[in-house]
Amino acid sequence: LLMLSAQRDPILVPEVSQSEVQVRQGFTGTELLLFGAILDPQGQRAGEQYDIVVVLKGPTTPIRVREKERVAGIWVNAESTAFRSAPSFFAVASSAPIENLVDERTAAIYELGTDFIQLSPSGMIDIEEQRRFSHGLVDLRGRQGLYKQNMGGVKISERVLYQARIELPSNVQTGTYTAETFAIARGRVIASAIAEVEVRKVGFERFIEDFSQKQAFLYG
Repeated sequence: LLMLSAQRDPILVPEVSQSEVQVRQGFTGTELLLFGAILDPQGQRAGEQYDIVVVLKGPTTPIRVREKERVAGIWVNAESTAFRSAPSFFAVASSAPIENLVDERTAAIYELGTDFIQLSPSGMIDIEEQRRFSHGLVDLRGRQGLYKQNMGGVKISERVLYQARIELPSNVQTGTYTAETFAIARGRVIASAIAEVEVRKVGFERFIEDFSQKQAFLYG
């Protein structure tokens, strides 16, 4: 019975409009089109209505978040905490509001929204303090255009084709980005697939980046 049930689950065939984004001088950002098909195991149109969520994540990096405190009318550094890994970019697009598709536990497992980004704090930290700093990081990167979500940003046609458009701002970090697509029905994730996008610097920007890494003393 389990094997028959698994065979009925749909297959996602994801595509990305650009497998590589080249960052040149004057780069102002770009728009990625993430699209694909929802098929049954025989490669035909899936017979059920599915919702789609697309999560685009950039490379993870360590980061320290520091609070500011106003003392005698002057803003000074206050408490801080470090995260071992935080995505440099995080965007979610879905065909409907996430809270209408899955419960919070499922959303947290698959990181279906900026409220569910899995951050790894360094060392011991109070739960409430961790929540405060996590919220601060998400808010900061949201204002920088690096963390975003668009509930309703995925369009599904004829129950088989889907597409979502996600903006990459000019300040994106280079590296490998993963676009993970989830098909959701009856409150659960029933299929997923991953595509990758490489963001890299070219031309003079690539020269400067290489020089700063190989000749750090002279670059400084």
